[in-house]
Amino acid sequence: MSPGTISNLNQKAYVHIEEWRQRKLTEEYPYVYVDGVYLKRSWGGEVKNVSVLIAIGIDRDGYRQIFGAKEGMKEDHESVVPNSKIRQVTLMLKAIHAQESKEAARAKAVDVVAKLRAMRLTSAANKIEAGIEETLTYMDFPTEHWNRLRTNNVPERINREIKRRTRVIGAFPDGNSALMLVCARLRYVASSVWGSKRYLMMDHLFQMEMQRQLETSTAEVS
Repeated sequence: MSPGTISNLNQKAYVHIEEWRQRKLTEEYPYVYVDGVYLKRSWGGEVKNVSVLIAIGIDRDGYRQIFGAKEGMKEDHESVVPNSKIRQVTLMLKAIHAQESKEAARAKAVDVVAKLRAMRLTSAANKIEAGIEETLTYMDFPTEHWNRLRTNNVPERINREIKRRTRVIGAFPDGNSALMLVCARLRYVASSVWGSKRYLMMDHLFQMEMQRQLETSTAEVS
């Protein structure tokens, strides 16, 4: 096919992808994941790593749905932890999230922060101290869901599929071409077994919601 024919076909495909990206979401999604996959694209005459942000939700029936994707910013590899200490710090962070309650996790975090400061890893200690409440948010939900909420498995599966298809391309010429291919793969994955297989049993969440509503009603009456 001629370059013009290919260009026309690409434009038609991009229209459909944009319609999918801009569609309205009408359901409730108790859990939402946002993550980025890094691709190479031309930017101001240079080839840089830039992210494509992907949003995924789990609906009230426990099924995963892909909301869409959007081009993000360039990649940042900055670490607050030297390579020689990464394994040790990783084990310390896992210890926080291995606790049986939020109170115990907070106490463990205080201990970890103190150890990091003793190791002269002040920046890492400050990050944990400032962000611990955000990282423990999953503990406000049913314990049966913790293992899947606190990991990055949902977006990582999608990211691997995207990288498998984009690796052969090298650098994309622009953001639209990168988005078009990424969204095409996202739509394919969403229509596969990935999207039709229940990921979480949501009865646990509904029971927690009913219990909290009952406690609120009782407190108001009292």
